Amino acid sequence: MITRREETGLVIWLTGLSGAGKSTLARLLEEKLAATARRVETLDGDEVRENLSRGLGFSKEDRDTNVRRIGFVARLLARNAVVVLVAAITPYRQSRDDVRRSVEDEGIRFVEVFVRCPLDTLVERDVKGLYLKALAGEIANFTGISDPYEEPLSPDVVVDSSTESVEQSAAKVLSLLEEPRQPAESSKPEAQVRAQM
Repeated sequence: MITRREETGLVIWLTGLSGAGKSTLARLLEEKLAATARRVETLDGDEVRENLSRGLGFSKEDRDTNVRRIGFVARLLARNAVVVLVAAITPYRQSRDDVRRSVEDEGIRFVEVFVRCPLDTLVERDVKGLYLKALAGEIANFTGISDPYEEPLSPDVVVDSSTESVEQSAAKVLSLLEEPRQPAESSKPEAQVRAQM
């Protein structure tokens, strides 16, 4: 359960393709969690790139560096009883697993939320036409088109913004947070196996 007496924060990491609805969901979750008297901060991927990771490109190395920076800030905030919402594409499974491990190693709860949305819906939503340009080869290193997006193998929550309202998706996440916390050592054994490979 989330209570105002809880001494540590937690990290809720929303991953998914560009335009899937991560930031929209994060804003609603921030509003609802703040209403329970919790301290909440949202780390938006675009804002982090603009302010904390300016100068980084979109190579795998730069993407991994960006994720490590977001994870570091999220861990510091959660350590100080802040509920941290991260809305970032985070395309590589290993980098997400690394962040989870670094957070859980400090006894902080980590919740991975996969914001799923099919490509055809993303193209329809994209008012800037970026997906069409990427499909036409006009934009390089575009996640989900010319760069890979590795879907989570066992996320804590899966929402689908093409079939659910943002309120329904938020309710799924909040429902999970109300469940008793499972020990980190047993909650994600597959992540530990991957870490040893």
